[in-house]
Amino acid sequence: KMEVSKERSHNIIAQDTNKDGSPRYYTYGTPFFNYGLIAQTWEDPNVKSQAGHAGDNDPLDVIELGSSVLEMGSVTPCRVLGSLELIDEGETDHKVLCLSVNDVRFGDDVRTVSDLERVYPNTLARLVDWLQRYKTSDGKPENRLDSTTPKSVEDTLRIIDETHQRWRALCGHDGSTLSSLHPSALTFWL
Repeated sequence: KMEVSKERSHNIIAQDTNKDGSPRYYTYGTPFFNYGLIAQTWEDPNVKSQAGHAGDNDPLDVIELGSSVLEMGSVTPCRVLGSLELIDEGETDHKVLCLSVNDVRFGDDVRTVSDLERVYPNTLARLVDWLQRYKTSDGKPENRLDSTTPKSVEDTLRIIDETHQRWRALCGHDGSTLSSLHPSALTFWL
């Protein structure tokens, strides 16, 4: 499992590791989607979701559900379809669902998760299953979703904007100082 390293210079993509330092792999099954992040966003641990869970101290995660395998590290313009709110070890971890604007299978026919389900049935059920169970093959309990019904495009765009504003605060672009932020913010390489 590759991950952007928040702590390392220039936030390189590196092999994710377990708490014991060993490499971390997805063992539940091969994901049927592309996984990435939205740059310049931050799920702030000081901010709680409506369900009462603090942000996971990471950028927003993106699940691209298109028909092509995207190159690691690529910057891919996408169309937001909605989002799911994963509760991972008690923290909010939004999963923004999207399609590459260049996807040849779906083109302009898919604008929402409902549209995706219409043209590619059971995608949402497969994704919900994967998100809830992917850690169980490592002996961990199932993850929880705040809801298995995705948030709307509008609500998801609001989440993206809010987490971008939190990233701006993290970087001091809004006049914030690091001392006013969550202590975990001090681990970021900016």
